[in-house]
Amino acid sequence: MRIAVTGSIATDHLMTFPGRFADQFVADQMHTVSLSFLVDTLDVRRGGVGANICFGMGQLGTGPILVGAAGADFDEYRAWLDRHGVDTDSVRISEVLHTARFVCTTDSDHNQIGSFYTGAMSEARQIELKSVSDRVGGLDLVLIGADDPEAMLRHTEECKTRSIPFAADFSQQIARMSGDDIRTLLDGATYLFSNEYEKGLIESKTGWSDAEILDRVGHRVTTLGASGVRIEHAGGKRIEVGCPEEEAKVDPTGVGDAFRAGFLSGLSWGVSLERAAQVGCMVATLVIETVGTQEYTLRRAHFMDRFTKAYGHDAAADVRAHLH
Repeated sequence: MRIAVTGSIATDHLMTFPGRFADQFVADQMHTVSLSFLVDTLDVRRGGVGANICFGMGQLGTGPILVGAAGADFDEYRAWLDRHGVDTDSVRISEVLHTARFVCTTDSDHNQIGSFYTGAMSEARQIELKSVSDRVGGLDLVLIGADDPEAMLRHTEECKTRSIPFAADFSQQIARMSGDDIRTLLDGATYLFSNEYEKGLIESKTGWSDAEILDRVGHRVTTLGASGVRIEHAGGKRIEVGCPEEEAKVDPTGVGDAFRAGFLSGLSWGVSLERAAQVGCMVATLVIETVGTQEYTLRRAHFMDRFTKAYGHDAAADVRAHLH
């Protein structure tokens, strides 16, 4: 099963300031703020929802196709993804813009000052899925993740026009999108991904009830944080899957992307929706135990031991043969 993942590609530049921002501000001079902070650490991490999801799928051996836009500074990041089983040949490289970047400084009180540079992400709207499909011999599913909004709309319309099954996963972009855009993005989706809060926001913005949305999508996949995930479809039985026990809760960043990586890999293997959700929850657990969205290592024996403990021997038997 050939799965393409469209979505943002970015790097995070995370710095720490040993003092308190509040101590540096002068109350009656806030209209002319000009400050520079000497920071103690700089941590550069790979990110972006499209790249995060593909990294996880690559770890599971399912050969995902990353579709997005980056800058000429993408070479090192590309090499990293290539080494971890991701097809990056459909990434558009901008001639004038850098890869999207989040730059953030955190003080001793955990307050943050940050900026997000969209950069080359704005060129994702110029990518045609037909060229991606022709290159790889056809696409069985396209996940349309958070990206340049115009790109998300273009990819969705192209999937509908070319009858390519797609998964709607707008996550961070829900806040800035109109109800009309959200209705366009989800209508006809084979899968609709969101967390519980986003689920309510989708219903509020579209004006559609839960039942009406279920009539318009194949399956609605709602992540529930520590409680796991719920999968629903119109007229069908609800599937609920819990999370494996965590060894530590280190950093929740990227957990949703990791779930999608595992779930999509399960679909690629042809296992049941319940098994796919279990794989997703297991990968998400590995990420929450790690600092960084692509810093975890998926070791087959360790993965299967924990998967078996969480979901039983029958579930493990269904998954083991597919995990390389």
